[in-house]
Amino acid sequence: LGADVALSALIASMLVVGQLVGNLPAGWAVARAGERVTMIGAGSLALVVAVSAAILPSLPVFAAAVFLIGFCAAAFGLARHSFMTTRVPVLFRARALSLLGGTFRLGMFAGPFIAAALIGLFGDERATIWFFAVCLVALIALVTLGPDPEKQFAAERSVRSHEAEDSGEPVTGSIPVAERVGVFRTMWAHRRVLSRVGLAAACLSAVRSARQVVLPLWGVSIGLDAQTIALVVGVSGALDFALFYASGQVMDRFGRLWAALPAMVLMGSGFLALSITHDGSSAEMWFALFAAVLGVGNGLSSGILLTIGADLAPKDDPAPFLGSWRTLTDAGGATTPLIVTGITAISSLSFAAGAVGIIGLLGAVAFVRWLPRFVPHVRD
Repeated sequence: LGADVALSALIASMLVVGQLVGNLPAGWAVARAGERVTMIGAGSLALVVAVSAAILPSLPVFAAAVFLIGFCAAAFGLARHSFMTTRVPVLFRARALSLLGGTFRLGMFAGPFIAAALIGLFGDERATIWFFAVCLVALIALVTLGPDPEKQFAAERSVRSHEAEDSGEPVTGSIPVAERVGVFRTMWAHRRVLSRVGLAAACLSAVRSARQVVLPLWGVSIGLDAQTIALVVGVSGALDFALFYASGQVMDRFGRLWAALPAMVLMGSGFLALSITHDGSSAEMWFALFAAVLGVGNGLSSGILLTIGADLAPKDDPAPFLGSWRTLTDAGGATTPLIVTGITAISSLSFAAGAVGIIGLLGAVAFVRWLPRFVPHVRD
């Protein structure tokens, strides 16, 4: 649409900005309207926005559309996270959320290939936006017309309560009613855990985001061609995807720390080691090796941010807390490209990779210090 590289990067970043802005209002919406209504509303608004971007090829319209799609993605993601937090039993919560993380990885892996095929077939970049709109129609239909899990679980709870034995004793006193607490009051009430485990989770999100930025830049910096870089990054992504279910198994069987700590140590150490190989004689080999290490580390952390957030959230009204939690983790991922860009501009890409490695190891220390305190492992 005529934007230069800098403006294109700014518009692309509006997706993350929309997610950051949308997390807290999404927590408010889920707490009051429910998960299903929020998902339908977010999907419908995203559909209108996507169609508008496709039929109105204007740069301001497209920038606004990217921001609003990020906003809707935050609302839909938080509603889904809140639903699984309240419905999935703790016994296999990590496996369920790791499977959910695996679907993210599958979509991220398949999306660029689908986009390339559509552009090649139709010769128009807007074909990808129309495909996105079709996916949104399917999503809205699934959530709207499918069985309502909220009503199903409510009916099951009602049946169980009627089947309970009636003692015949009169009920005295008031009937307790859960009080809904606002988003900002929830943030203040849970400031201790958010400032400790939340910051550790933000470090994990930052290292994950850096992997997507640093690896392609590193390949260019050491002189590799685009095909080789794509192959190395693709192998790293394949290792990441292959391990997503193992992460859930480890978390459910041994505890959350046994997935968080190896993932952070692998990725932090991988970035630190990569940072000293740039000018060596075997820079290409080390690049491929440490890209694989980073893929393994990221795969071992699949679903862990969703799982820890679900563990920490209040059981009766998780949405406001999850809005705060997802804002912290999204902020960690959003600021990392800026950190990498700034350090590279001032010093070098090697120093930027080393800084990311230090962030990863500091996050590992924070998980060791705080995760057992706030999320003790429950075996039954």
